[in-house]
Amino acid sequence: MANAAQRPCSICMEPMAPSEAHRGGSACAHAFCGACLTGHVRAKLESGRAGAVGCLDAACAGKLDPELCRAALPRDLFERWCAALCESMFAGARRTYCPFPDCSEMMVADEDGGDGDTVTQSECQVCRRLFCAQCRVPWHAGADCAAYRHRDTAREDAMLMEMAAGRRWRRCSRCQFFVEKTDGCLHITCRCGYQFCYGCGSQWATSCSGCTN
Repeated sequence: MANAAQRPCSICMEPMAPSEAHRGGSACAHAFCGACLTGHVRAKLESGRAGAVGCLDAACAGKLDPELCRAALPRDLFERWCAALCESMFAGARRTYCPFPDCSEMMVADEDGGDGDTVTQSECQVCRRLFCAQCRVPWHAGADCAAYRHRDTAREDAMLMEMAAGRRWRRCSRCQFFVEKTDGCLHITCRCGYQFCYGCGSQWATSCSGCTN
């Protein structure tokens, strides 16, 4: 009776009991032995085509369902398959990351909020903190992105000016590039070609009265 209930796997033709027949797709009734199912999924993973693994039956257009195949697959193979499926979902998508260093969760960034407006305020799906998806910083409440970036740039400029004053850097009046003299004379030739006096900042002449080394 047991032998009569067995049927061969349509791939390897080995007899299998009903409990050994694994149905891999929800859209078809085809069933295969665990070894054939495992080998098929492994081959797709190794070839980089795990996004949508088709039924083993060549005449079937159905796709395998990971959950239906789970019982037949080794645990590590099932986990690799799931990871590959997740990765394929993000292919071509614009990614963003939580800006908080203790989280850094990767997410798919929405292009707009559904009404044409660019999405800015977002919530991390893991740490639940708010951040700006455009500026990629913690949420800047009370300021839009343009105002925040202007304020951030102004703060950086102020820090640079403070550092330049502390280190006695001289700024080229033509290209605004900062120059630091470590040794030598006061005659400076900037990278833009402009020549000036490091002592007073004026354009270099044959001599610069009032300035000394």
